[in-house]
Amino acid sequence: MHLLIVDDHPLFREALASTLALAYPGAVLHEADGIAGACATLGRERAIELVLLDLSMQGVQGFDGLATIRAQFARVPILVVSGLDDPRIMRDAIHHGAAGFVPKAVDKATLTRAIADVLAGGLSLPPALAGAANRPERTQLAERVARLTPQQMRVLGMIRQGKLNKQIAHALQVGDSTVKAHVTEILRKLEVGSRTQIVIETAGLDFDHIRTRS
Repeated sequence: MHLLIVDDHPLFREALASTLALAYPGAVLHEADGIAGACATLGRERAIELVLLDLSMQGVQGFDGLATIRAQFARVPILVVSGLDDPRIMRDAIHHGAAGFVPKAVDKATLTRAIADVLAGGLSLPPALAGAANRPERTQLAERVARLTPQQMRVLGMIRQGKLNKQIAHALQVGDSTVKAHVTEILRKLEVGSRTQIVIETAGLDFDHIRTRS
């Protein structure tokens, strides 16, 4: 396993590298102190499977660094590891292409679980994105989810796991066109615009409770 840490604070890079070395003893760790260095490393080291990126680095505005890496190396997932913990920033990072977001203050177990989720092809969403589960709009969303058919609920579950249409079709033993139709209906019924938004908006919903109501 090859991982790339991108952060302009040497002490944090060292701390994160130590954590990763303990969690993944066989991992090869690469480091960069900026976006230019990260892109150079990714271009040179094709075996890198995951980028752990800090958003707040000198000379980087907003999500520019994330967007730059995504544009040039779309095959490599990016897990944002940031000192910022505003849910709006977390949500925007996912919309800009991050495969997950982890605040720097989390414990080792949470970080390693997030890495495992992203490496498995899923999205890793912080609890803060699901923390507003009691808002009225969350209740309305739960009601919309309850309107899905059993098959659409199965498709929704696999979308939330980060599976592609072909993988869903194989798992359900149906054609790709059938899965596309289900996804279209899920988007319409949930009133969202993308698969990523499905994952973000449904984070934290109590699906067991929804199933008992439907």
